[in-house]
Amino acid sequence: MDRLDSMRAFAKVVEEGGFAAAARKMGLSRSVVNKSVIRLEHDLGTQLLRRSTRKVTPTEAGLAFYDRCVQILSDLEEAVTAVTELQERPTGNLRINAPMSFGTMHLSSVITEFMAGHPDVHVELVLNDRFIDPIEEGFDVTLRAAEPTASASLISRTIVSVNRVLCASPAYLAAAGEPGDPRDLKKHRCLHYGYLGSGSQWRLAGGGHAQTYAIHCVMWSNNGEILKNAAIADQGIALLPTFIVGEALQAGQLRTVLTDYKPPDIALSALYPRHRHLSAKVRLFVELLEERFGDRPYWDLVQ
Repeated sequence: MDRLDSMRAFAKVVEEGGFAAAARKMGLSRSVVNKSVIRLEHDLGTQLLRRSTRKVTPTEAGLAFYDRCVQILSDLEEAVTAVTELQERPTGNLRINAPMSFGTMHLSSVITEFMAGHPDVHVELVLNDRFIDPIEEGFDVTLRAAEPTASASLISRTIVSVNRVLCASPAYLAAAGEPGDPRDLKKHRCLHYGYLGSGSQWRLAGGGHAQTYAIHCVMWSNNGEILKNAAIADQGIALLPTFIVGEALQAGQLRTVLTDYKPPDIALSALYPRHRHLSAKVRLFVELLEERFGDRPYWDLVQ
């Protein structure tokens, strides 16, 4: 057995608590496993295991070496998997969940580009404006525009920071006046996105500190495009991400207000199950999202 095989045998003995159990797990004879560990101890010049008729336990040096062995063997396995996946042709179904507004406005071209490059992948795209459990609902990739989050079962990979602005139509501002301070928002008609919390206040940062300001909410919705259209129709001030209002700002349909004040940072993130090895189709799709939307996205360039 070579050095790596000896390390595998040693690690398995520690994990199983004995040579016989380790040999059974590895499909080898007890003598082969025993000899490989003895050879490893000889090469290292130290005892790694305490042997008795009842049990086998690692020495202090053995414990330290075991930790390194596990890491090295894990890294090797992941490296082999990564190289193998690079040569694999991604296939199968790719289930994607995304916010309604972002999906309808920005995902179509990315999805079709991905499908053109990977014709053996079948895409299922579900758009909605609610927070779902990606594991429970069986999604491979879930996109969220929110504060980055992760869990024991999910990896959260930031695609791009999301810029949000306060904006209203020129006609509304001409009629109602432009707010000079966030405290003026309670005197204005405000259009509130439902998943930002209560419809009675907005949190904004300016002058080196963040503060919660009361607003006068005249419309609440869990869909950003509805609120954008209401703002364009002179119905009030909206707090929305630039991936929704960027083109309207460029076209002059909306104008930003209170530009010295910013809402809390959020990001567009891709969430996917925390498997040990990421499938090629998920990895390639997330990488394409980063290529198309990373750094400064095109919806911010239009302002």
